[in-house]
Amino acid sequence: MRAEIITIGDEILIGQIIDTNSSWLGQELSKMGIQVVHRTSVSDNAQAIINALNSAKLRADVIITTGGLGPTKDDITKHTFTNYFNTELILNQEVLTWVRDIFKRRKLPMVDSNNAQAMVPKNCEVLFNRSGTAPGMWFDEEGKIFISMPGVPFEMKVIFEEQCIPRLHKRFSLPVIIHRTILTCNIGESFLAQKIETIENNLPPHIKLAYLPSVGMVRLRLSGTHSHYATLKEEIDEIIATLYSTIAEHIYGEENDSLEHVVGVLLKSLNMTLSTAESCTGGYISHLITSIPGSSSYYMGSIISYSNEVKINELGVSSQILNTNGAVSEACIIQMAEGVRKKLNTDYAIATSGIAGPDGGTPDKPVGTVWIAVSGKKGTIAKQFNMGDHRERTIHRSAIQGLDMLRKMLLEDI
Repeated sequence: MRAEIITIGDEILIGQIIDTNSSWLGQELSKMGIQVVHRTSVSDNAQAIINALNSAKLRADVIITTGGLGPTKDDITKHTFTNYFNTELILNQEVLTWVRDIFKRRKLPMVDSNNAQAMVPKNCEVLFNRSGTAPGMWFDEEGKIFISMPGVPFEMKVIFEEQCIPRLHKRFSLPVIIHRTILTCNIGESFLAQKIETIENNLPPHIKLAYLPSVGMVRLRLSGTHSHYATLKEEIDEIIATLYSTIAEHIYGEENDSLEHVVGVLLKSLNMTLSTAESCTGGYISHLITSIPGSSSYYMGSIISYSNEVKINELGVSSQILNTNGAVSEACIIQMAEGVRKKLNTDYAIATSGIAGPDGGTPDKPVGTVWIAVSGKKGTIAKQFNMGDHRERTIHRSAIQGLDMLRKMLLEDI
């Protein structure tokens, strides 16, 4: 079963907004066992939409459009579909009542353009939009399914989840498909592939492994298709177990876990607290930690020690060490981690100090040199890294590395 997604709107083509609809729909269709074979973005132009529909129906069984539905003159999708299927617009009383109720509840006046929302193509099934005024449309024509939904993401998602998914399951005999994602960090894609080569080579033909790399991380996604859910689940569970036994030190979670969330769960389970002392990361680790709801129960705070004066006065770093070894050194980073842990009275601490660039490097300490320390009641560990010469990636990688070092220390302490 194949699908194509068409996003409609000049705002997408000129980069004014990012097309998140296609990404979300692709994930949902994949879960259902429907393969997305093509994605297209077209302007608010009737002929462009018609051309896209003509091309799509040659490739796909399900054609989904988002955008161009609404009360304004540039929302032309409904009229284009009406002409495309050689039909006419008719008044749908249920939609009209729905729209009027929305305006009544909001104490807003109705205008003609809002009344026009209730005019729909005669040959479509109306997909009611409980989050807005523009209804979606479902067409079953020439053995193909055409779905048209508003471009507003939260409206589109509700319509698709509540009305399109049940209809698609009823209309087609869809296979069982299971996706499982393992999250790894601080190992490159090629090194990871080498470690799990035997596992990958022995996968059955109906189960595929994909590598999805990002800065400091690689997602391993297993996708399986089968006629029996229980059989497929058992197979994928066995592969996941083998991955854990092979690369356990690099796995920090599954599916949509974040490293900062995983660390937070561990701290809560141990009833322990955390502080940070950040130099080169400038508070980025703090930002990640505090993005997790409830982090105030285990995260006490941070000292952004960008200057040597703050390192000395707030963290107790020795001026002699700074003069002799420099701020980007093992001796300094250990004192930073132990200093903030003592000052904020926490069980654990992370500290970072490095040269994020683009300048400031030396032959001995080139741009990208970073020292990271994690301190706990059983001691302090410090490691040196070369994060590369891109400032933002260096900051991001340093944060990931620091959180992962803490994660491993916490696991040892359980």
